[in-house]
Amino acid sequence: MGRCQTPPSTLRRAMILDFYDHPMTGEEIEARSFAIIDQSVPEHRFSPAEWVVVRRMLHTTADLGLLDEVRFSPDAILAAITALRAGRPIFVDSNMIRAGISQARLRKVCPDYSLDSISCHVADKVVAEEARRHGMPRSIFAVREARARLDGAIAVFGNAPVALLELNRMIIEELIRPALVIAMPVGFVHVTESKDELMALDVPYVAVAGRRGGSPLAVSVLHALCSLAVAKEG
Repeated sequence: MGRCQTPPSTLRRAMILDFYDHPMTGEEIEARSFAIIDQSVPEHRFSPAEWVVVRRMLHTTADLGLLDEVRFSPDAILAAITALRAGRPIFVDSNMIRAGISQARLRKVCPDYSLDSISCHVADKVVAEEARRHGMPRSIFAVREARARLDGAIAVFGNAPVALLELNRMIIEELIRPALVIAMPVGFVHVTESKDELMALDVPYVAVAGRRGGSPLAVSVLHALCSLAVAKEG
């Protein structure tokens, strides 16, 4: 016997049909999202340029609780724009961040940017071998592997707090000076400490205090900084 099927007339109406009746482009949806954010946050403590970054973070996460946790060093925006317009190297702590960074956005700021401008060594064979030998996370040795490119670079952390701790050590002991650190590792172990230590050092940073963070959030910050760098050209 054939299977009994529910007549279409008794099915509930699919919600997408309402969207079909009132369609919006992707750009219109994004604009509406930003309008909702602005309506939800009529007052804040950020400068206009910082708000461009924070608003993009809120758009990425739909988490208004981030407003209390985002931190900028006083020189963060200018340092970011200067580094991006100069095409400075970008170090990331995960391949998820590397894959998420838009090459088109980078090239709008500086045509010299390419995929090779973004380094992530966490999957390198030599890094994996060192991690096994020392019994420590690969992310620590990935930062060490990038040492030669870290001076004047943009360092982006959305995953590994111990990698940020290692960069902090290199800043303290080896006098490494990144152009900017985007400090947003996420989790429960060494996360808060890694960010607090960084924010006490004399380097430009954008950070999310506490345990929250993540790769998508870190990417959103870099993309927002690219938008600022393009807007300030000329």
